[in-house]
Amino acid sequence: MNFRGRLPSESVGFQIAPMIDIVFLLLCFFVTSQIFTQWEAEIDITLPTAKTAKIDSRLPGEIILNLTRTGEVIVSGRTLTTDELLAMLHRLAGYFPGQPVIIRADRQTAYEHLVRVLDLCRQSDIWNVSFATLQAEDAPRT
Repeated sequence: MNFRGRLPSESVGFQIAPMIDIVFLLLCFFVTSQIFTQWEAEIDITLPTAKTAKIDSRLPGEIILNLTRTGEVIVSGRTLTTDELLAMLHRLAGYFPGQPVIIRADRQTAYEHLVRVLDLCRQSDIWNVSFATLQAEDAPRT
């Protein structure tokens, strides 16, 4: 039996419809990720300044912990209790070891609140922690 049949041997050519689908999905991904970046910046936190501060490119998947002056921790627009934050950090360290975490603390945040968040990161075995700052006005720009 001949199962191959009589198929035409012409080349199919360039298919534009799948390419349009891929470009549309990429566009949706980048627009969505830009919206999440703006949500983190909209939280009312006044960052401290540093002369050596520089703007680094964001790493994919980094977690931003916003620490208000009253000690509340906000992640992705949601206020977390200490237990919820610890559980989230444990899951994060379990699934993604070495995951970067950025702490955006208000300049008027009490030191004890910052130490509490750092201690939770340490309990969860998260070691890749950075602090967000603004560049001082009189410092030379790099």
